[in-house]
Amino acid sequence: SYVNHLTFPHVIMQKISTLIWIFKGRYPCVLMTQMSHSPLVLFFSLIPRRRTDVLLMSPWLAPIVWEGTFNRDILNAQYRQKNLIVGVATFAVKKYVRFIKGFLSSANKFFLSGHRVNFYLFTDHPQKVPPMKLAPEKRLFIIPVQNYSRWQDISMNRMDIISSHIRSRWRYEVDYLYSMDVDVQLFEHIGVEIIDTLVGTISSWQYTKPRENNSYERRPESRAAIPSGEGDFYYAASFYGGSVSEVYKLTTACFKGVTADRASGIEAKWHEESHLNKYLLYHKPTRLLSPEYYWDEELIRPHIVKVKRLSSVRKDLNEVRF
Repeated sequence: SYVNHLTFPHVIMQKISTLIWIFKGRYPCVLMTQMSHSPLVLFFSLIPRRRTDVLLMSPWLAPIVWEGTFNRDILNAQYRQKNLIVGVATFAVKKYVRFIKGFLSSANKFFLSGHRVNFYLFTDHPQKVPPMKLAPEKRLFIIPVQNYSRWQDISMNRMDIISSHIRSRWRYEVDYLYSMDVDVQLFEHIGVEIIDTLVGTISSWQYTKPRENNSYERRPESRAAIPSGEGDFYYAASFYGGSVSEVYKLTTACFKGVTADRASGIEAKWHEESHLNKYLLYHKPTRLLSPEYYWDEELIRPHIVKVKRLSSVRKDLNEVRF
């Protein structure tokens, strides 16, 4: 299991963490005045301090964000200096319009509270979007989109739609962009600890399984194929993002894979999520979000998941998809 890959780096980072906190205790003025604008502050704010029960860093030294591994006050102070805007793309097509109100009301309260956010809602029923009073720093853009006869096609075409809107519009409007499913609700704050160049969320289903048991596409004829024996984490397509330029590269590459598979008469095992996992295997995320950031309500929450920040809404998939 990849959970045990990190013994040596983990120990090293724990020792660095100890030294930094000793330094902070002895020389607080130096840390806060001379280092307050340093990138080191952002790095050290994510150094593991209290968690010893979970994997805190990937084998390529990207932080894995868990409750108790960051200082949001420090991160907020740095983030506000940059005056950034984050975009959120979500899709509510056909029967999924019923989830709009729960998603927007919870995201308005818990997603990047106090920071500027543009919500981009794609729907085939704009008239069914309920009136919402958002926080002053948040804006909602309703974008009409066609539906498809099959839910799989709706799912897989999201990558193309996101890529097209980045190219035509969003690269001028936002600095970071995240894709989120609409059939989710937020229960705790999701803050600037998620902001990085390329961000993936570890699937709540796959986190503790050996990679041999992950749900990768293994058929070599698919463009989403990951060869047997390869793979590290399994990422959820329900929540991913990063800088606009990196999300553009990701969505463009994934949709090219989808298009190539269609031409060959193939459909990847988990549709666009399979292509996402192929991309993130060979283009490593710079930050990973723990299953706290997307928990599947079908699962019993283990003790290591201390906070459920975002989770799927219980539903009858056959009823909402068909």
